[in-house]
Amino acid sequence: MTKLRLAIVGAGPAGIYAADLLLKAERKFDVSIDLFDHLPAPYGLVRYGVAPDHPRIKGIINALRDVIDSGQIRMFGNVRFGEDITLDDLKHHYNAVIFATGAIRDAELDIPGIDAEGSYGAADFVSWYDGHPDFPREWPLDAASVGVIGNGNVALDVARVLAKHADDMLVTEIPDNVYQGLRASAVTDVHIFGRRGPAQVKFTPLELRELGELRDVDLVVYDEDFDYDEGSKAAIASNKQVMVIDRVLQSWRQRPSANGAGGEASRRLHLHFYAKPVEVKTDAAGRVAALVYERTRPNDEGGVEGTGELREIALQGLYRAVGYFGSPLPGVPFDATHGVIPNQEGQVLHEESNERVPGVYATGWIKRGPVGLIGHTKSDAMETVRHVINDQGSWWQPVDPSEQGVIDLLTQRGVAWTDLDGWHRLDQHEIALGAPAERARVKVVDRDEMVAISRAE
Repeated sequence: MTKLRLAIVGAGPAGIYAADLLLKAERKFDVSIDLFDHLPAPYGLVRYGVAPDHPRIKGIINALRDVIDSGQIRMFGNVRFGEDITLDDLKHHYNAVIFATGAIRDAELDIPGIDAEGSYGAADFVSWYDGHPDFPREWPLDAASVGVIGNGNVALDVARVLAKHADDMLVTEIPDNVYQGLRASAVTDVHIFGRRGPAQVKFTPLELRELGELRDVDLVVYDEDFDYDEGSKAAIASNKQVMVIDRVLQSWRQRPSANGAGGEASRRLHLHFYAKPVEVKTDAAGRVAALVYERTRPNDEGGVEGTGELREIALQGLYRAVGYFGSPLPGVPFDATHGVIPNQEGQVLHEESNERVPGVYATGWIKRGPVGLIGHTKSDAMETVRHVINDQGSWWQPVDPSEQGVIDLLTQRGVAWTDLDGWHRLDQHEIALGAPAERARVKVVDRDEMVAISRAE
């Protein structure tokens, strides 16, 4: 019986779903899967991209855990693709590889002043508050008035974490450095800017509702944003999700804090719709001082157009949450315009010739871009896995397909890789850290400490 030795680079939802689907698929060959990740811990975006106060979303880890604990997959954590192991190495030991490396960089926003001191990408802030080992332990939270550009779930996550009182985060898994940073935050006002109207937002009702449940935080919405055009009215009438979002926002209009009226809370969260960012103004020291935006209005094509009216709001900090962007991988084709690996239904293509690259596949956000929720990743993986199965004749013929071969390679190179047993050790250690305070866990942040615990050193 033919044996498929498959490497999957990326141990987040995309990579784990692909492994699970391949193991369960009807096929005429045996399969052996090795999962590689540059981090010592698995789960990718679920562990390092979902806000810590979202335990319901993190529940997806339970399903992912069942896959990697099935005994049919090996994990190699703390292995950097392009440094510790290369594409040529994978060809030497495997028949094929699926890249599932996701998108962790911030998409750019091309407006004057966006690179000023005090202006940040949301992805970096998310990585900080999620305890990502490759990001600084401290984050500057000295601004009283902060802006967040974007109307998706990440924008709401960032705004919520900025506005929420640190003590209310103590029930979550946030590391101590994050708690201490948020506790010292000077924030009093958080402004969210979206260039479209309330009926065209990209966030989900769950995310929106959570904003309204924050202790000691007033919600501020503005009546001028709710003079709906016919297109918005039709969207509310025909789409249940949009209807719920409108219902939540309309309820906030009845609050005493609506339209900027004085509320009783110590912090305020302002939602500005029809607000297209135009320029970031700076002070004499080059720090963020204000955001200039153009007031927009609905057009007849479901979008918005500028009105020419410019407005300005004083800020000392700014976060752009306008999307994620993929990163190139050494030796792998990359579309720098869209931030993805060029592919046809997951089969990787050469950038210039558009011809297939045999044995190389992609799935998840590095395949299709950062669109869709985590659950959409499974259907995306199905498409890629189907081609892996059907392309049996074009797989590589590895020189050393033995399961010991890659272990010997990493050992010879002095790579301190972590395995599944190591992840279980780290997992139990974090759970034990949280137990005294009745928390689910407290994350270990330092990479060296993560590796030492995982390797029982």
